[in-house]
Amino acid sequence: MNLANKLTVLRVILVPVFGFFMLTEGIIPHNYLYAAIVFAIAAITDTADGKIARKYNMITDFGKFLDPLADKILVVTALICFVELSWTSAWVVAVIVAREFMVSGIRLVAAGSKKKLVIAASIWGKLKTAATMAVICVILLLYILADFGAIEITPVITLIRDILMYICCGLTVISGIKYLWDYRELFNDAK
Repeated sequence: MNLANKLTVLRVILVPVFGFFMLTEGIIPHNYLYAAIVFAIAAITDTADGKIARKYNMITDFGKFLDPLADKILVVTALICFVELSWTSAWVVAVIVAREFMVSGIRLVAAGSKKKLVIAASIWGKLKTAATMAVICVILLLYILADFGAIEITPVITLIRDILMYICCGLTVISGIKYLWDYRELFNDAK
């Protein structure tokens, strides 16, 4: 296994650690800070593995498959934690998760098609992932600051948090529609 793929596997391994820290409020002091550190490390591996794979010609089918899957696992875990903590609406997360299942389904159809396609993440998928990870970091930062008494979670902060999540939801819908459009011929071939 090459270095790029090892970084991707590390990102998957960090997911339960992140989830643990997110949901231990009142048990572990400053748990959101630790969760944010783990999330940041995982997000950095997302950037690093792609750059390393391209620079050193380490692009593999395994990496094309696991990299977007690792992103999905990390982001969906964060969003499920957000719902558990009442930081976002369940419908927003449901839309995001539905898109992830749809894109994964398209990838499965492509892999099973006559052409045996392996679909790498598109620019819209990468934009959606980067924006969602950035929003998760901003929201975590707000709650870290509140945990340390630097700010108070006011209705204005809550509104900003909700608007950021709606933007993520919108980008998710756009990228999902783009995937459906770009790979529509797969469904014509599957008759």
